[in-house]
Amino acid sequence: MIEAHPSRTAERVAMRRAAHQLLDRPAVHEDPLALRILAPRVADALRADPGRREAGPFTVSLRAFLVARSRLAEDALAQAVARGVRQYVVLGAGLDTFAYRNPHAGLRVFEVDFPATQAWKRQRLADVQIEVPESVTYVAIDFATGVLTDALQSAGLSSGEPTFFSWLGVTPYLTSDTVFETLEGLAPLAAGGGGIVFDYMVDPELLNIRERIVLRMLAARVAAAGEPFLGFFRPHDLVERMHAMGFAEVDDLTPEDINARLFSGRTDAFRIGGSGHVAVACA
Repeated sequence: MIEAHPSRTAERVAMRRAAHQLLDRPAVHEDPLALRILAPRVADALRADPGRREAGPFTVSLRAFLVARSRLAEDALAQAVARGVRQYVVLGAGLDTFAYRNPHAGLRVFEVDFPATQAWKRQRLADVQIEVPESVTYVAIDFATGVLTDALQSAGLSSGEPTFFSWLGVTPYLTSDTVFETLEGLAPLAAGGGGIVFDYMVDPELLNIRERIVLRMLAARVAAAGEPFLGFFRPHDLVERMHAMGFAEVDDLTPEDINARLFSGRTDAFRIGGSGHVAVACA
């Protein structure tokens, strides 16, 4: 992240979630606020010609991954709520809209993000007149330098109740050490029925040639935006370390797993084709 500047990738991700609402049927992830939270000029341009920048195979595959990870997180959250979880923390919230369409009565939502990005989002919410429910609490922190657990507890998170976390689109921009330190700190807060969903990049050494090429293309784009990829993981090692931290169940979803779960039976080309994984864990 660049000091005093909001994330440039956050709006690009939000644009692709919004494009999904216009282009892909059936929708994998329904989000009635996805277009509304965009800047009006951006939303108007997208409505006028949604397919202009969203038709290429690389873009379609990326859009599929972005909406799939949101769907997986919200499905896992619903299961956690059914187990009695009443605290949900959205790490690196960006322009995520869950907190403003939350269907779960009694669920408190903590949005955590880089200070400049969070301030930008809150101004955007005000500008487009999206109401902020009383159930939402904002927590501003730099993941690379701040102590997340301290910030959450200062904001009112109860350490005596299980918490569910989503951490989407963040781990690639952090070092692996920072990611493991964060997971280690979150595990006790998730204990007793909570959990976490996050996406991550696989170590390029484990990828085939095509997957490496796609990864290089994506890495070049985010680096040009000033937010280079820093963290890569070996799936087996990641799962083992999470088990050791106290996560009882860790489901490591490959692109093939996600396609089978969310995209089977489609007649269009909307599916994941990259190498990103999504980890779904319960504590």
